[in-house]
Amino acid sequence: MSPGAPPNRLTQAERDEVLAIVGHHRGQPGPLIEILHAVQATLGCVPPEAVALIAGALNLSRAEVHGVVSFYHHFRSAPRGRRVLRLCRAEACQSMNGRALETHAMRSLGLGFGETTPDGGLTLEAVYCLGLCACSPAAMLDEEVHGRLTPERLDELLRKAGATVNT
Repeated sequence: MSPGAPPNRLTQAERDEVLAIVGHHRGQPGPLIEILHAVQATLGCVPPEAVALIAGALNLSRAEVHGVVSFYHHFRSAPRGRRVLRLCRAEACQSMNGRALETHAMRSLGLGFGETTPDGGLTLEAVYCLGLCACSPAAMLDEEVHGRLTPERLDELLRKAGATVNT
């Protein structure tokens, strides 16, 4: 979304782009998922106004389209932060105090999963395996993985990333 656009408002160019994406995929059987992927790739998320446009163009209810957006963790209704912290919630990480690390991260950042800091600097996301099971608990900051995390190591990582950490 354009930096100057109000929240949940699309510019005319963004509206035109969404409708062009729908038009491109409309002839395919069951095009909704492909359309949502393309819209998110273009706008950085699938904002509520785009949901309404897609629903109208495909003759679906907004609830049907919103249901797909909210069901799949991949789709976002708001843009991600400039940095993304993904905490592993798979069994190996959970067995190595992953839940305590999640709780600490949420408290330290003042965020829940899927939320972004007010300044747009960091988004906290859940993932379900980073392939570091032997180094649990694990996280990924942007595209770099980190294992054997403790609350202290996580705070240090976040500070180096420029995040404000409440201790």
